[in-house]
Formats: sequence, structure tokens, C-alpha cells
Amino acid sequence: MKILSAEFIKSATAPPHYPEGVFPEVAFVGRSNVGKSSLLNVLVRRKNLAKISNTPGRTQLINFFLINHHYVFVDLPGYGFARVPEAVRRNWSPMVETYLKERPHLRLVILIMDIRRDPATQDFDLLKWFDHYRIPVLLALTKTDKLSKSQVQRRARQIEGMLMEGANLKTAPNPVLFSAKTGEGRDALWSIIEAL
Repeated sequence: MKILSAEFIKSATAPPHYPEGVFPEVAFVGRSNVGKSSLLNVLVRRKNLAKISNTPGRTQLINFFLINHHYVFVDLPGYGFARVPEAVRRNWSPMVETYLKERPHLRLVILIMDIRRDPATQDFDLLKWFDHYRIPVLLALTKTDKLSKSQVQRRARQIEGMLMEGANLKTAPNPVLFSAKTGEGRDALWSIIEAL
């Protein structure tokens, strides 16, 4: 995918503040520090479109980006963060659930997980929730450059198995393997997005 334009539209916490929906939307969600912003930046070939931080829980709003005047990418706040105020943590669920349930232009959610980490209860719960509301979800396993090729394949199979069992899935999640450092998985993600 050739990126001709990528621009921040706005941040929001509730439907009245969302931008007017006219383009298909792809949302990015995952635990804090799994590489959500890095993945988004690599997809659009921009270094700082989505702000990157080493501090978990930095993204606390729903951020909307217009890509090629054709798609809207939506960066959702990470969950499971430890160092944010309790009020912010309590706000996460209703803010994100409202967006995911009520946004008519949402076409896909990309659930991002660090391939080196086992899925947590929140990951299982989120997958069950997506399944219940019939929201299309794609799994992206990030930070593959941190492991050898054989470790990546082994971890991908392990995570698939854990998710199948823990979230009681009927079909395997078939993850896209991704590295922000090498660009692995960028074309695969774009081909899925474009197919929508």
C-alpha cells in the first residue's frame, strides 16, 4: 500500500466527540506496551503519527487518523496498565466498549499482542467479547524480531492454543506475525485491510 497521506484527525472519549463517520475504520487494541503505536506508524510509514512511549498507559484517549483519504485508523487506549490513576483505568472499559459496539463504520479490530508474553485474562475476555458482539478481529503478534525464527513459530502456535482454550474460540485466530523494526507483516496486514 502506497501511503499518500496520513493525518491526525482528533481525540475523543465519547460518541459526541467522534469525527463524522464516512470512511471505513480499523481499530487497534491491546495491552499497554505491546507496540500498538509502533505498528500503526509502520503501517503508514510515518515515525510519529501515533505517539510512542515506553511508559505503559500513555494513550488514554481514542485517537482517529485519516489515511489516504480512504481509511480511518483508530488507536484505542491500551488495557492492563499499572501506572495510571484508578479513575482512568475504570474509564477504559466503558469508553472503548462504547466505541466498539456503536461505531457503524468499524470494519475490523486488530488485537495486538507481544509474541513474548502469554495472553492474560483481559485478552481472553476481550476475544470472548468480540465473539459475542460479532466484531471482526485479527490477531497481530508483535516484536517478532526479538526471537529467532523457530522461537517465533513455536510461540505463535502456543499463543493460538492458549487463546483457543482460554477464550473458548471455535476457530484458530491465525495471527499475523509483525515486527516494527523489520517491517515483517506490514504487507500482510494491508492486504487484509484492503480486502475489507
